[in-house]
Amino acid sequence: MRFVAIAAVAACVYAPALAGPVVPFVHIPGGSVGFGKTADGRTARLYTLTNKNGTVVRFTDYGGLITEIQTRDRVGKRANVVLGFKSAAEYQARNGLYGFGSPIGRYAGRIGNARFSLDGKAYSFTPNNGANLLHGGAPGYNTRYWSVSMRPLSINHGAVLTLVSPDGDQGFPGKLTIQMRYTLTEHDELRIDYRATTTRPTVLNLTNHSYFNLAGEGNGDVGGHLIQIRANSIAEPDANLLPTGRIVEVTGPYDLRGPHVMRDGIAALKTMGQTGYDTPYVLANAPRKTPVLAVRVTEPISGRMMEVYTTEPSVIFFTANHLQGIDKGPSGRPYIQHAGFALETQHLPDSPNHPEWPTTVLRPGQVFKSTTIYKFVTPVDRLHS
Repeated sequence: MRFVAIAAVAACVYAPALAGPVVPFVHIPGGSVGFGKTADGRTARLYTLTNKNGTVVRFTDYGGLITEIQTRDRVGKRANVVLGFKSAAEYQARNGLYGFGSPIGRYAGRIGNARFSLDGKAYSFTPNNGANLLHGGAPGYNTRYWSVSMRPLSINHGAVLTLVSPDGDQGFPGKLTIQMRYTLTEHDELRIDYRATTTRPTVLNLTNHSYFNLAGEGNGDVGGHLIQIRANSIAEPDANLLPTGRIVEVTGPYDLRGPHVMRDGIAALKTMGQTGYDTPYVLANAPRKTPVLAVRVTEPISGRMMEVYTTEPSVIFFTANHLQGIDKGPSGRPYIQHAGFALETQHLPDSPNHPEWPTTVLRPGQVFKSTTIYKFVTPVDRLHS
């Protein structure tokens, strides 16, 4: 989603408790390196997760941003498959246009007319996307320093990032405490577990806004990728990409139930006056208790495949329609239009104004939990599976 029906369920049952024994958080000396400074003079830290396969995930405490994911291709060559920048200063200066690698909150997606009502009280916000509110407004969660605790997780390698969003932050009610766990497994899975509590009734919709290019960051557009989304319907968007309220069956270029070449779908949407995909797919009529396969993407030349599993009831498929070749990533190559794609697992946009959809309301005493897994598979892995 550009950065600028269904039964409701209680927020306290969004996902299961995190599995495994509780391991005390530990700060590991030397577990991070400098990533430059932000405008206030504060040094950002870059953290690295690795596994036995040589897969690498890097993230920074500034914004909780995922800056790099290195995975193998069909001959074992590794490449970074997410878009981003080389320093915290570049992210601070330019990422407001894109949201590369970003945790999004307090509310991912659009809220119609920048307002909603909760328990009879009206809340209104400063619009930042036409008449609507997009991604919670400023300051975004991707511009704040998160507290990072590195932790060993059996044979897995992970970290817990914590952020406290005060009552009234971005205009939303309730002091929100968020824990976001990044885990890299020995099966080349990047697992993101979210957990949040609030002091007052609020609405909450969290996601990650990473852009992927399985051919390698900066390596042209993603038109040749094959995508398959296990969804029979979408939330119909209006001309401003706000849901109309109708859940409609997928047809034409929106029907991705079988593998489709991204380029073909983008071209078809352009004949319909769109610039590409920015589409909310309905995966289920309620959050699931365990992550379920939602999306599979393959890049035929490199052979890299990514599968997305989630407990969330929706995923936004976005094809970086607004990139214009102005900015360059760590490779030094420009990010042209459709240089990446995002798969934002979340609740449907504008859900606070659609009580018939799965609820995004979180109340004191409830615990929001959600899990999304990005699994990277190479041809060698598939031969031996």
